[in-house]
Amino acid sequence: MSTRALLRARQAASGGLPWALLAAASLGMFTAASSGTTRAPFLLDMARDLLTNVPHVANLVALTSVSWGVAGIFAGAGCDRWGRRPFLIGGPLALAAACVGVATAPSFLMVALWATLAGACSGTFTGVIFTEVSARVAGDQQGRALGWVMSGQSLTLLVGVPLAAWVGAYVGWRGVNLCIGGLAVASAASLLAAAQRRGDDCLVGRARLPSMRGALSPQVMRLLAMGITERVCYGLIAVYYATFLQMTFALALEAVALPLAVFALGNIVGTVLGGQLADRWPNRLRTFALAMISSGIAALALFGWHGDLTQAVALGFVYVFCNAIARPSLMASLTEVPEHVRGTVMGLNVTANSIGWIGAAGLGGWMLGGWGFAAFGPLTAAVALVGGALALWRR
Repeated sequence: MSTRALLRARQAASGGLPWALLAAASLGMFTAASSGTTRAPFLLDMARDLLTNVPHVANLVALTSVSWGVAGIFAGAGCDRWGRRPFLIGGPLALAAACVGVATAPSFLMVALWATLAGACSGTFTGVIFTEVSARVAGDQQGRALGWVMSGQSLTLLVGVPLAAWVGAYVGWRGVNLCIGGLAVASAASLLAAAQRRGDDCLVGRARLPSMRGALSPQVMRLLAMGITERVCYGLIAVYYATFLQMTFALALEAVALPLAVFALGNIVGTVLGGQLADRWPNRLRTFALAMISSGIAALALFGWHGDLTQAVALGFVYVFCNAIARPSLMASLTEVPEHVRGTVMGLNVTANSIGWIGAAGLGGWMLGGWGFAAFGPLTAAVALVGGALALWRR
C-alpha cells in the first residue's frame, strides 16, 4: 500500500481531520496575508518616512501580487517534482528574511524590492499548503479542511490589521514587519512538525513527472477562470469597501473599524459554511454558481440602494458571506485533478488569484474615476454572473 493510502486509511480510522496540519496551514496563510495587508494602516507613515507619496506606497500591493503569482507557478510545479516539504519550510523562512529587509530598508526603492521579494516568498508556499492538505484529507472532507485553511487568511482582516495598527502605535511600521517576520518563523516551525516527511510527499511525482501542458486541461482552465472572477468580485469590495462607506456616509477613519470587522466576520463565517456545503452537496460547481449569483444580487443592492449605514453594513456582510461560500467549493474541485499535477494546478490557482486582485484594483479604480460607486453594482454583478455561467456551463 502506498504512503498516501496508509495516511488516508489511518485518518479514516480516526474519523477526524488532521487538526495539527490545519492549524499550521492556517497560521501560514495568516502570516502570508499579513505580510501585505497590514501595510494598510501605515500608508501615511511609510510615505512620510520614505520621502515619497501615498499612491507610491499603495502600489506595493501590485508589486507583491505580481511576484506572488509568478512564484506560485514555479513552486506548484516544483513541489510536484521535488516534494512539498522544502517549500512549506523554506518559503516562510525566506518570508521572514524579506520582512526584516522591509523593516531595515533605508529608502522606498529598497522597500519596494524587499516587498516584491516578500510576495514571491509567500507565493512559494501558499499554493503548496493547499496541496499538502488535500493530499492528507479524504475527498469527502476536503471542503471543510480547505475552508479552515482559508479562514486563516480571512482572519487577517478581522485580527491581523487591527492588531498591526495597535502594535504599530508603539513600534511603528518597521517594528510591525519585524513581528510578521517572527510569525513567519513560527509558521515554518509548525509546518515542519505537521507536514509529511521529505520524500513521502513526492512518491507519485517521481513515477510520473508533471508538465504544464498536462495540468492545463480544459476543465482546469475553466476552474481557474472561475477563480479569477471570484477574486475580482471579492477584491472589488475588499479594496474599496472602506472608501465607499467614507464617501457615502461621511465617516471618519476610526468609524470604519466596526463595519470592517462585520465585513471580516462575514468572510470567515461564509468560508467555514462553504467548506461544509462543499462536502455535503454533491455538485460543488452548482454551489459555486449559486453563491456567486447571490453575491452579484447583493452587490446591486449594496451599491445601488443607499439607505442608512446599518443597511449598508448588513448588505456588505451578506455580499462577502455569499462570496466566501463559493471559494471552498472551487478549491475542493481543483484538488480533484490527478495527484502528480495537483501542486502545479494549485500553483496556477495562486497565479489566478493574483490576476483577480490586480483586475479588481484596476477595474475598481477605472469605474470609480469615471462613474463613481454607482457603477460598482452592475460591474460586480456582471463578473459574478460570468463566474456562475462558467460553473454551470457544460460541453
